[in-house]
Amino acid sequence: GELLRYLKTKWIVIVAVFLIGVIGAGVGTKCLITPKYTAVSKLYVVSASGKNIVNLDDLRLGTTLSSDYTELLKTRPICNEIISDLGLDYTVGQLKSMISIVPIEDTRLLTVSVVSADPEEAKNIANTLADKAVTYLPKLMGISAPNIAEEAITPTVPTSPSTKKNVALGGILALALIVGIYTVRFLMDDTVKTAEDVEKIIGVMPLTVILEYQDKDKKKQGRHRRK
Repeated sequence: GELLRYLKTKWIVIVAVFLIGVIGAGVGTKCLITPKYTAVSKLYVVSASGKNIVNLDDLRLGTTLSSDYTELLKTRPICNEIISDLGLDYTVGQLKSMISIVPIEDTRLLTVSVVSADPEEAKNIANTLADKAVTYLPKLMGISAPNIAEEAITPTVPTSPSTKKNVALGGILALALIVGIYTVRFLMDDTVKTAEDVEKIIGVMPLTVILEYQDKDKKKQGRHRRK
């Protein structure tokens, strides 16, 4: 209760610091962080084993191949071909970090996502990677080619950073910081200010309180003497 009353007396500073955190996070997000765009293409990894009819074995094979495709599509040879075909200025490691390949649960679909600061580049990489899956992997694995279920389009809205999330986080961190500072100052302050403080320290309620008195006339005389 005492701590809350103490913080209540500092509410102007607390609110000011909170607003500074919110505004600072918003400005920093807009001016200092480069927006990233995500382009997505999808692959269907089931194809008919004979007479254009998909049977149960084909479906089971598709489920197994999803995990294989996830790893093989990010191998060094494929990444090098993508870098060469598109004239990218990336290393294989940098390109791999931009690519995410995730099987869609309970399906034979693979989502190929590419994150880049350039939306057009993200689209081109995603579509080129899907094309490599169709042409390169069947030769490597000796199986039927997957189908491209959906080609990537140029994203128009950045997927990161999230301005709302960063603003909220900035305000919360600023609020936690200032409240933490005031809390530490309150807990470390062991000066006696009230009769209740005396009772807490020695366990006895004081009978009376003598206020500090300062003679104004003597104070004025002291000032004249200094002059």
